[in-house]
Amino acid sequence: MKKDFLALNDFSKAELDALFALTAELKAKQKQGIEHHLLKGKNVALIFEKSSTRTRVSFEVGVYQLGAHPLFISSGTSQMGRGEPIKDTARVMSRYCDGVMIRTFGQEIVEEFARYASVPVINGLTDLFHPCQIMADLFTVIEQKGRYDGLVYAWVGDGNNMANTWIEAAALLGFELRLACPTGYEPDAGVLAWARGKGAKLVLTTDPREAVAGADVLNTDVWASMGQEAEQQERAKAFAGYCLDDALVGLARPDCLVLHCLPAHRNEEITDSVIEGPRSVVWDEAENRLHVQKAIMATLMK
Repeated sequence: MKKDFLALNDFSKAELDALFALTAELKAKQKQGIEHHLLKGKNVALIFEKSSTRTRVSFEVGVYQLGAHPLFISSGTSQMGRGEPIKDTARVMSRYCDGVMIRTFGQEIVEEFARYASVPVINGLTDLFHPCQIMADLFTVIEQKGRYDGLVYAWVGDGNNMANTWIEAAALLGFELRLACPTGYEPDAGVLAWARGKGAKLVLTTDPREAVAGADVLNTDVWASMGQEAEQQERAKAFAGYCLDDALVGLARPDCLVLHCLPAHRNEEITDSVIEGPRSVVWDEAENRLHVQKAIMATLMK
């Protein structure tokens, strides 16, 4: 039976830990120049309804390194962009390809696509979740700290798809997560309710200082995500005081890690001095998208 990766809760803790172990193995092989063509002869469709830099490059390179053939498909140059039903595209793509990654808007789009596809489907990003990114973030923490558990994580900023996926991770993996979001910009209520039902250790606050005090890992994202650019000025007012600057980072543990999924609006949600500073692991985090996604594709499509 095929398995999809639409949200972190599609996998158990044991399965996520296995993905991290495979990620480490594949990264080591890539660094040593050892071929790892686990998907030799396969074809993987990469469907983009939202534009991208890191997701496109990391998936295309990852598919190639696994010995498969990537097919980049944008909504503007496909029938999806002209209104073809999702279920029709899903069934046809399943006849051509061995797996599909889709980066789109509503979570319901990837869920419908997966329901009608007979091959594995990976969520490259939706407005609700960004599971590949959080897997890369957590793998980066493992590399730097030797573990992800027993640490305190702080999210500062918008209660967006990143925040929602961090909440899922906290519920599944058992670590403490503190989220500082302005009033009216909280994470998804359904995701919060699900996580609390799982016994997640969550702290919600409107005070960034409370969230980061003594934390091991700090994370933020742009205040206006893709599609919200018209709200930029309004959001800038609402998020005043939420910039991850040297003063805020100084409240965390001295050996804390700073994450950002990129692209960053420097000196808005994060200062130039912090993203370029000694606590930043942003570039390792960005690279690890490649290795984590290879582990996901290899696990689902072998």
